[in-house]
Amino acid sequence: MADGDGKTVLVTGGTGYLAGWCIAELLRRGYRVRTTVRNPSREPEIRAAIGTLTDSHHNLSVHSADLLSDEHWNLLAVGCDYVLHVASPLPASQPKNADELIVPARDGTLRVVRAALDAGVERIVLTSSVAAIRGGNEGRAVDETIWTDLDASGLTPYVRSKTIAERAAWDLAEERNMRDRIATVNPTVIIGPMLSDDRSASLQVIERLLNGMPAMPRLGFGYVDVRDVADLELRAMTSPEAAGERFVAVTKFLWMSEVAEVLRERLGPRASKVPTRVAPNLLVRAMSLFDGGIRSFVGSLGKRTEYATTKAHDRLGWSPRPVEDSIAETAESLIEHGAVQVPTAHFG
Repeated sequence: MADGDGKTVLVTGGTGYLAGWCIAELLRRGYRVRTTVRNPSREPEIRAAIGTLTDSHHNLSVHSADLLSDEHWNLLAVGCDYVLHVASPLPASQPKNADELIVPARDGTLRVVRAALDAGVERIVLTSSVAAIRGGNEGRAVDETIWTDLDASGLTPYVRSKTIAERAAWDLAEERNMRDRIATVNPTVIIGPMLSDDRSASLQVIERLLNGMPAMPRLGFGYVDVRDVADLELRAMTSPEAAGERFVAVTKFLWMSEVAEVLRERLGPRASKVPTRVAPNLLVRAMSLFDGGIRSFVGSLGKRTEYATTKAHDRLGWSPRPVEDSIAETAESLIEHGAVQVPTAHFG
């Protein structure tokens, strides 16, 4: 892929897990980057995280902006060649009021897309989710032509928020006859190394397995490495083939029991707490009454959803790393950052 040639990219949500990797990769490829934070006091935190990967700090500027406010977005978009809209809430558990997620996701997306289109940027890459694809379609093979059915029963606020926000972005672009200015990347569960101690909720499955639980629910997810998602975002940003298109970002579907096997194989004694038993669905449903993290996924128990990725591979040349490597590196990173406590007797 070509270097940035000094072009400028606006990346929203600079303190986020995926945003950090996107920023670092952009800087390494020679782009100038503007990123946004709600709290400007977090700028040193961003620079410290990015500094673990690149020393191109002189090409990074950090700006205050809030997705719930119109202020600053128009000014930040002016002079940018591209926009990566990465910022969006990803809760550890679902709120009782769905609007707590839907409103900032939808309105924030519209603020960013509107400002970017007004500023005449070449491409806006919106980070959506397979949540905008799989809702009501669990247990079947799906691709980018499929949309979550908002009338389906049991949709979580997160699934609704990602679907509504992405649809709103496409509707706005089409109203302006600018569909080709937009591309979306729809990742599955994002895993991989952490850049700071501030870990993403998307690492929760591996974290829970390493910290131990009596038994695993019969749940499975598609997984993808954060570095590969960042790479796909940049490919979608610059490739003519990405204009007006959605791209699923997934490496492989694995049941939690399969993730557990990888952890035991790769980490040995350090994975001693990883469970070996699979819990009956009835028990998991009962547990979900008391555990918001489990409640979010009860509707997917026992369902295998396969996502087609031929579009990203064939059109953009995307080639993600093996998911087993990503799982192992995620675990190593969680241990390194103190998110998982491994008994010292297990070292050596």
